[in-house]
Amino acid sequence: MTALRDARPSPHDARRQAAQDMAAAEIAAREVSDRAEGEAYVASVCFKHGPPRLLGVELEYTVHDAVDPGLPLSRTRLADALGPYAPRTLVPDSPEQPLPAGSTFTLEPGGQAEISTAPHSSFRALCEAADADLAYVADLLAATGLRLGSRGIDPFRPPKRLLHTPRYAAMERRFAPAGTGGITMMCSTAALQVCVDTGQPHELPHRWAAAHALGPVLLALFANSRWHAGVDTGCASARWLAVMDTDTCRTAAQRTGGDPAEAWARRVLDTPLLLLRRDDGPWDAPSELTFADWIDGGGAATSLPRPTLADLDYHLTTLFTPVRPHGYLELRYLDAQPLESWEHPVALLAALFSRQSLVESVLEVCEPVADRWSEAARHGLGDPRIAAAARTIADLGCSALSSLDLPEHRIVHIADAVDRRLRRGERK
Repeated sequence: MTALRDARPSPHDARRQAAQDMAAAEIAAREVSDRAEGEAYVASVCFKHGPPRLLGVELEYTVHDAVDPGLPLSRTRLADALGPYAPRTLVPDSPEQPLPAGSTFTLEPGGQAEISTAPHSSFRALCEAADADLAYVADLLAATGLRLGSRGIDPFRPPKRLLHTPRYAAMERRFAPAGTGGITMMCSTAALQVCVDTGQPHELPHRWAAAHALGPVLLALFANSRWHAGVDTGCASARWLAVMDTDTCRTAAQRTGGDPAEAWARRVLDTPLLLLRRDDGPWDAPSELTFADWIDGGGAATSLPRPTLADLDYHLTTLFTPVRPHGYLELRYLDAQPLESWEHPVALLAALFSRQSLVESVLEVCEPVADRWSEAARHGLGDPRIAAAARTIADLGCSALSSLDLPEHRIVHIADAVDRRLRRGERK
């Protein structure tokens, strides 16, 4: 989602909206004068406060031939299937229509489909909108013999870039020297991303820390990406290992403690540029040039134009941390789930973040395993410490499902599904 905000139509008329757009463009074009201004801007746009009430999801899926899922995916076939909903990264003159229930449809570099919902204040409304748009996309694909996958990584095909954009070409070149992690993350992986509000200022440190601490536990509990390109990797989540192997400075989990906004702002400015947008030519950035270096204007930055706030906004999109602040918290560590069960981890997360007392309990349970990302990806619930935390977290979350506006039979169904995952994971 581009922002976690109410999806109701704006009350502003066209003239006022145009004035707002013009003012926003003027702000975006403003040069960043120094590091302090850059850090203050990052803190203000990445951490917006208010009562926690909105939820959103981003559903990613690999796309396959319905008969032979190992067949390569072609741009033409995908464009024919998507019609007016195709993003312009695939069809440059596409109208890019939103999906019927209001979600945005995009594609990842390897042709993975991504459905990003509008934010909703009701979990039931979120599920209804996401299910409607997910079914609509599945029907579009089925009409041309395609289907959505059900795993966090492509079990059948090696990574291959389908979208030819300057951004993705530069990313592929940048990641290549470090190995196959980058191209695999870009072109073979699919995630379930959950978006929650940051909360009030006094709530933020605990919500931020809990969102991170939950990562290894929920990654292990819902891991399903063991097979990739026809090979048994032996790992619970080969998807997350690909992310970890991409570029540590932009994928490693943020250390928690202290002021989250200040720490994140420092990290953003100290992260090397991944891309440098240009009107002509490749978007490759000078190696190891951080955004702070660009502001200072020395070294490799001497030949570059002064950075603007729009450049800083774009730089923010090149960090792929497990929890990424966008004015809301985007939790990015879950493997994609089968179409019929994506709501199970989302319900668990929504319940766990529904009360501050639960958030504090989550942090207490998960903090001892908060740094076990590699163990979670490699062993899943086979790691005894993570499994013990997962059992407690499942009990906490399932006990709080009644806080969601769901009928009793749905609550029982979700709780049973979580329990089955626990038992199945612990037997492996």
